[in-house]
Amino acid sequence: MLSLAKRIKRCISLKTLSVIVTAVVIVLMLGMVSHFQKEVVINLDEKQIVVRTMKSTVKEVLIQNGIRLSEYDYISVPIDTKLQSKENNIINIRSAVPVYVFVDGREIELMTSKETVKEALKDEPVNLSKSDKIQGADPDDKIVKGMKLKVVRVTREFVSQNEIIPCQVVRKDNDSMDMGQSKVVKQGKDGVREKVYMVEYEDGKEVKRLLVGNKLVVTPEDRIVEYGTIPIYTTSRGENFRYKKVLEMKATAYTASYEDTGKTPDHPYFGITYTGMKVRKGVVAVDPKVIPLGTKLYVEGIGNVPDYGYAIAADIGSAVKGNIIDLYMEDRKAVERWGVQKVKVYILYD
Repeated sequence: MLSLAKRIKRCISLKTLSVIVTAVVIVLMLGMVSHFQKEVVINLDEKQIVVRTMKSTVKEVLIQNGIRLSEYDYISVPIDTKLQSKENNIINIRSAVPVYVFVDGREIELMTSKETVKEALKDEPVNLSKSDKIQGADPDDKIVKGMKLKVVRVTREFVSQNEIIPCQVVRKDNDSMDMGQSKVVKQGKDGVREKVYMVEYEDGKEVKRLLVGNKLVVTPEDRIVEYGTIPIYTTSRGENFRYKKVLEMKATAYTASYEDTGKTPDHPYFGITYTGMKVRKGVVAVDPKVIPLGTKLYVEGIGNVPDYGYAIAADIGSAVKGNIIDLYMEDRKAVERWGVQKVKVYILYD
C-alpha cells in the first residue's frame, strides 16, 4: 500500500503546488495589509472623500489624493498629524475664496476660509472692531466667493466745550443823576457752563453729537448800572437845567400898571406880588393849585414864540386859574405884542 504522501504527490504536480503556495502567501499578505491600513475621511468644502491608506501622516494622505493647500485654506488638524490605525481619521478642509472689501479708502482682495462675514473681517488686514459697520451683508451671513463688502470705521470720542453765559445787565434808576448819565455800580461777571458731548464719526466724518454732560462751573454775576432820571433841558442859548415836570399852558402877560393891577405908583403895594416879592422880569402869576408859589420855572415858547426864560411863581391873579400862567413884562407894548401864546413850563429843581 502506498503512503499518503506518495498518493498526494501522485495527485498534485509541482506546478500546481507552486500556485497553491503563491495563493496562500498572497492571502496572508492581503490580510496583513488590511490589518495595517488606516481609514481617512476628508471633508473638502462640500465634498466627502473616504480613503484607506498605508500613509502615516495627514500631509502624505493629502498628497496621495492630489489635495494641495494654500496658505489661506483651513484645515482642522495640523498637517504633520499622525494617522491613527484604530480610530477614524477625520480631516475638515475649507478652501479660501476671494472677497472684495472697501475699507480705509481703498479696496482690497481678501482671501478667506472663514465661514461668516464677521469672522473673515475680524483679523488682518481689516481688523474689524465691535463698533464698525458692515455694508453689503450682515455680520453673520455666510461667505460667498466674490462678494463685495464695505467696512465703515466708527469711532467715538468725548468732547468738552465751555459755553459763556453773558452776565445780565440790571438797570437801576438814580434820582440824583441827570438823564443820559450812567455809572456802573457793579462790574458783573460772565458765567461758564461746561458741556460734554459724545461725538460719533464714520470714516472720520462727524455723524452724531449727543449731549451727555452739562455742568455750571462758573456762576454769572449781574452787572448793575445806574441811570440818571432827572430830565435836562438845553435852552436856545446853550444853557442846561434840570426839571421835574413839564406843562403845556396858555401864557398871558401883565405889567405893574394901574390897567393891570388897579394900583397906582403911590399905592403902598404898587408892584408888590402876592408873596411880597417886587415885580420884575421873571416874576409870574400862577394858580397855586397847579403850580405852588415859590416854584422855580423855565418858560419855553412853542413854535415861533420866543422863550420867556427863567421865572419864579410869586403872584396870583383873579384871571389866572387852572392851566394859565401870567408873565410879567416891563411895558404895555410888550404885553400887547405877546397877547396869548402857548408855552411849555418846566418845573425846576430847587
